[in-house]
Amino acid sequence: MHSEQKDISSTVGPTSAAMGKPRVLIAAGGTGGHVYPAIAIADALREECAETEILFVGTENHMEWHAVPEAGYDIKSIWISGFHRRLTLKNLLFPVKLATSIAQSFSIISTFKPDIVVSCGGYVAGPVGWVATKRGVPLVIQEQNSFPGVTNRMLAKSAEVIFTAFKDADQYFPEGETRVSGNPTRSELVEADRQASYESFNFDPQKKTLLVLGGSGGARAINEAMAANVERLHALNLQVIWQCGRSYFDKYRGRIDFEKLPNIRLKDFLKNMDEAYAVADLVVSRAGALSCSELALTGKPSILVPSPNVAGDHQTKNARSMVNEGAAELVTDSELSNTLVSLVEKLINDQERLKQMQKAALKLARPDAANDIAKVILNLTEEKERI
Repeated sequence: MHSEQKDISSTVGPTSAAMGKPRVLIAAGGTGGHVYPAIAIADALREECAETEILFVGTENHMEWHAVPEAGYDIKSIWISGFHRRLTLKNLLFPVKLATSIAQSFSIISTFKPDIVVSCGGYVAGPVGWVATKRGVPLVIQEQNSFPGVTNRMLAKSAEVIFTAFKDADQYFPEGETRVSGNPTRSELVEADRQASYESFNFDPQKKTLLVLGGSGGARAINEAMAANVERLHALNLQVIWQCGRSYFDKYRGRIDFEKLPNIRLKDFLKNMDEAYAVADLVVSRAGALSCSELALTGKPSILVPSPNVAGDHQTKNARSMVNEGAAELVTDSELSNTLVSLVEKLINDQERLKQMQKAALKLARPDAANDIAKVILNLTEEKERI
């Protein structure tokens, strides 16, 4: 076991307003858990130093290819995918993709000439981070989970700083290099006007609202539990926002008669997450690191359903941290369908319990995480200029 993580608040110093134009390359891809913290860091960099030049690296067939430009940033692609642990013909292409991605990363870094590279995880960050260290470009890692991903673990020995969200991640990284920061979250999540948000969903402010998050790809257990119980939930006189993921949307839209369920809003993806959080009295969600951080930031009571298909069972660890603080209830995949309605009914009608869960969630929030990370990154670029 390594020594305790340093608290980032003791290491953040002032940044120079006259440091020129820092150039920051951010590699992140695959899922929202990697991409949205990266965007939050980019936003904070621009807030700290408006002249910061930022470029993202991702892949064309994942969510970053749309989410990053929508956030106002440029992105370049490399051709890379993960290595499948089971035998598959797709693995035959992996050496070719890896060699190609390294060449593409070399070209991007040579052209953009970053002062620093930030890895927020996902396999796209592997070639970019590796080339950066070989070219002498300082590397910073931001790890979202209690059990770090393979890419960040591989890059860790070459990193200048490793920002972590959970103390549990410390043991997987070089001793003394980690700094606890919390997960960067989007500040706009808490900026929505609540009345306008109810109008956006055509909801009644006097009724309780349940927000169900199936994730960008869709969480099968959550979606199947919702499909099995959606009529019973509607009968509780609840308003429900059910974000099922793009891969499930057509299936449920064709299978369920939503004309008979006027208080249910089935969504493939929520671009207006700020408004969804604003109206939610209770949230059902997976327990990914980003989801837990957003629930804390917005102070939302939650029912967490950890995915059993993640490395190191880190979602269960994340969920138990929330439960132990009184901010959430934990339900397993196998229990969810049978317990969803009764648990939702019990919690959403207990105003005092909801208030207690809200206070507990807010105590876990680290709203300054992105800005703290951005300040350290800018200080590192300033140090590089002085060398």
